[in-house]
Amino acid sequence: MTRSAAYAVLQSSTSTVVVTHDDDVPRIVHWGATLPAGVDAPALAALDDPAVPQGGLDVVPPLSLLPERSRGWSAYGGLDAHRADGRDWAPRLVRTSSTHRDGTLTWAGADPTARVTVTVSLALGADGVLVVSAEVVNDGDTDLHVTALAPALPLPARADESLTLVGRWAKELQEQRAVLGRGALVLENRRGRTSHESAPTVMVGTRSFGEQHGEVWAAHLGWSGNHHLRVESLPDGRRFLSLAELLLPGEVRLAPGESYAAPSLYGVYSGHGLGGVSDAFHAHVRGRASHPATPRPVILNTWEAVYFRHNVPELQGLAEVAASVGVERFVLDDGWFRGRDDDTTSLGDWYVDERKYPHGLGELVDHVVGLGLEFGLWVEPEMVNPDSDLFRAHPDWVLGIDGQEPVLGRHQLVLDLARIEVSAYLLERLDALLSAFRIGYLKWDMNRDLVAAGHRGGAAGVHAQTLALYALLDELRRRHPRVEIESCSSGGARVDLGIAARTDRFWTSDCNDALERQRIQRTFSYLLPPELMGAHVGPTWSHTTARTHTLPFRAATALFGHLGFEWDLATASAEDRAGVAQVIEVHKRFRPLLHGGRTVRVDHPDGSALVHGVVAPDRGEALFCYAQLSTTDATTPVPMRLVGLDPARRYRVERVLLPGATWSPGKSAPRWYDAGLEADGALLAQVGVPLGVHVPESATLVHVTALG
Repeated sequence: MTRSAAYAVLQSSTSTVVVTHDDDVPRIVHWGATLPAGVDAPALAALDDPAVPQGGLDVVPPLSLLPERSRGWSAYGGLDAHRADGRDWAPRLVRTSSTHRDGTLTWAGADPTARVTVTVSLALGADGVLVVSAEVVNDGDTDLHVTALAPALPLPARADESLTLVGRWAKELQEQRAVLGRGALVLENRRGRTSHESAPTVMVGTRSFGEQHGEVWAAHLGWSGNHHLRVESLPDGRRFLSLAELLLPGEVRLAPGESYAAPSLYGVYSGHGLGGVSDAFHAHVRGRASHPATPRPVILNTWEAVYFRHNVPELQGLAEVAASVGVERFVLDDGWFRGRDDDTTSLGDWYVDERKYPHGLGELVDHVVGLGLEFGLWVEPEMVNPDSDLFRAHPDWVLGIDGQEPVLGRHQLVLDLARIEVSAYLLERLDALLSAFRIGYLKWDMNRDLVAAGHRGGAAGVHAQTLALYALLDELRRRHPRVEIESCSSGGARVDLGIAARTDRFWTSDCNDALERQRIQRTFSYLLPPELMGAHVGPTWSHTTARTHTLPFRAATALFGHLGFEWDLATASAEDRAGVAQVIEVHKRFRPLLHGGRTVRVDHPDGSALVHGVVAPDRGEALFCYAQLSTTDATTPVPMRLVGLDPARRYRVERVLLPGATWSPGKSAPRWYDAGLEADGALLAQVGVPLGVHVPESATLVHVTALG
């Protein structure tokens, strides 16, 4: 058979992807630095043609987008599927069509013997994000069991260090680096939600890559359920990464004519370190039609103020204090619905508690709205307590395994959203609440893992549950397009681009401790921009770590996200209230910059401190933060480099004082603290500005403006 050669060149300003799409499954022969116009694609393909090793197969199995066992592939990746009798487990696909237009390659191939059709597509946007999609169709007359559909992206040999994000509740998104050797680095998530423990994001780069240096190949899976992350080095030296949905037994069983679409895989190449990765992801997210366009309202959330203790006059008073200091959105957290006095009861009974609200919820809503605030409401629709009217009426509505005692978590079970009657009930309740009251915001929580999560009388249910959640959110947003939704899952256990397509904000962590938050928020910013990052100032004492911090440190930390307060301001001192008002004033002053600029994380040589900032798109203004996390070995801190500015422009640098901030007196304070300084952008980036002695858990804010 004569093979046809076809090549697609996908270009952005920061990267180039070259793909062969002849009769076999497409193969990426270059994913990396931008190549000049008129790329010699056949030469690239020839350079990517490996030698045949001694003692191996006569033909080296191709590292295609979906590597095939039928062609000798013995590593992970590709399509894993079979029929009930074990047949059709190794299809060999041959092209049936391919198109390349407007930066997108779409390829379809089929195996008439295995009776499957597969479509893959690659789209490289102007933002530099490569979106990879794959779908399989069952062309046979019996069921096809799909156990994996996992695209593979090639990596060069010089990409020999990985960065993954691990963690736990209240300490999410912790960096974990590893030097890659032979074999595979594997992280799996089987918790049914995106998880605290293993984010679906990986960066692989040249050794010791940093924020401003090194090549980095990053990938993220836009999916809110289980996932499998893998970086593998083959014996022949080839290397690849794969990020795919992890399918539990029986979750995808395709009847004749049915299809399964894998969650989208998002890839970014950066020749300028991790900063280039976040530049691309942030541009991609901000380019969504649904991305919030209005200023992010400053929030007061009532959880750490009142917990389950709901009293209308007290809440009205709290709202009045919030309005007086400049808060713009008042969010009523857990405890408002029927019988909810603690976390052991009433989830699922989404009716206003008449005991706590004898005149209905509207009394509080109207008071809050009358103060000029937007009203928000906490819900946890996916869960049910066994001690609830809903569970007593419908014990069969929960996920579980037939014949086994259901596994409780936080006194909760998980409703089976894939059951039509369950999603219909939840949609009716939420729609009724949003229609009855002037609610502009839902804090959508989800507080436990999906373990032993089976449909009653059926297979594992995480896949169907995730799709049903998406459908429920989509329909609710269709009915109430002006209502914003926050994704909260015990803090940051559901942070991904799948849920981002349906929400307007993320609760980054249940930990409001500013010291912990500095690192959590930094790694959150690899994927998502600050306007989507819920960042609250909590009370002086943190209930998750038992630490105490000053208001300036707490405020400087929260200032760089979507600002909020998790604090009973009604009982705060007059001094603290005045300080909160000043913090909000500072935030509103810089909000357009913070929520529209370029996020910059600086490679700082002293591990006791972090430096980050936001630079305006035209580089005419910037706000930076130097956060001293622990004591430094130096007698004075290492200078703070201000990167991302225009090297040829001249800037004025000044401190931004937050209420209660204290500075080292006398000789330990550099002169520019009081008088400011002027310097070229190149000097500010290369040399930096000197700092005075910093006590641990303190911060300096620096405002930079271009002159002329």
